[in-house]
Amino acid sequence: MSTLYGLVGYPLGHSLSPLMQNDAFKRLNMDAHYEAFPIEPVHFESAIGELKDKNIQGFNVTIPYKVDIMKHLDEVDPLAKAIGAVNTVVNQDGRYIGYNTDGEGYVTSLLKAVEGSLSQKRILIIGAGGAAKAIFYTIAAQHAPEVIAICNRTVEKAAILANELPFSTKTAAMSISDAEKQLDTFDIIINTTSVGMYPNVDELPLALTLLQKEAVVSDIIYNPLKTKLLKEAEAKGAGTHNGVGMFVLQGALAFEKWTNVRPDEEAMEHIVLSTLTKR
Repeated sequence: MSTLYGLVGYPLGHSLSPLMQNDAFKRLNMDAHYEAFPIEPVHFESAIGELKDKNIQGFNVTIPYKVDIMKHLDEVDPLAKAIGAVNTVVNQDGRYIGYNTDGEGYVTSLLKAVEGSLSQKRILIIGAGGAAKAIFYTIAAQHAPEVIAICNRTVEKAAILANELPFSTKTAAMSISDAEKQLDTFDIIINTTSVGMYPNVDELPLALTLLQKEAVVSDIIYNPLKTKLLKEAEAKGAGTHNGVGMFVLQGALAFEKWTNVRPDEEAMEHIVLSTLTKR
């Protein structure tokens, strides 16, 4: 019987993870299968128990269960515990251990689009949700930039996120309008919200009027591949970075944690891009 891996969340109808991970198993001639497990909230606890009974060897966790899964695990990695969310679970000799590969996957991808060290950058993160926190904490823990500012429609949420950071990086919290007025002071702008995601492709998370052309604008959205935010940044001569790299690399990191084998990241990216361009 092939080794079982999977994805837990709800709903999962449009997830590309099964396609990407099963292709990676096939390329490496591994007798393994990755399956989507859409679990309605009312059945979450019993469904996780059933997956453990099946001796599932690893699984990804997506919305809305990245926090809820933690109480069902035997151990949580320190960074995932600090972030307060798990997206990757590994079965290690019957013990289920949780990690967060979202932040590391994103940062690894971002580094390919940015010149120089992140430690010398002034970074603005748009949004104060789970993705923002994973990216914020990972950048701060691994690179300690000059400053990381959080802007959000609700400034109080941005302030809570900025003030709770357990690392020594300088932080700031501000409104969207204040961020727009200070945009020319930032080297990297990262959108972690769903604003601009299909089908609402004409929406912007913030205005880029004062964007400097030396800056890099990053959007974790990958559908569409080029959001309105990225199109406007490109028109101003700034660098751009979309969410495909984060999606691929968080999946590659999860695959490696499960199997101790690094998959072909270029092949994973190719299958994701070819699928998205057909939609």
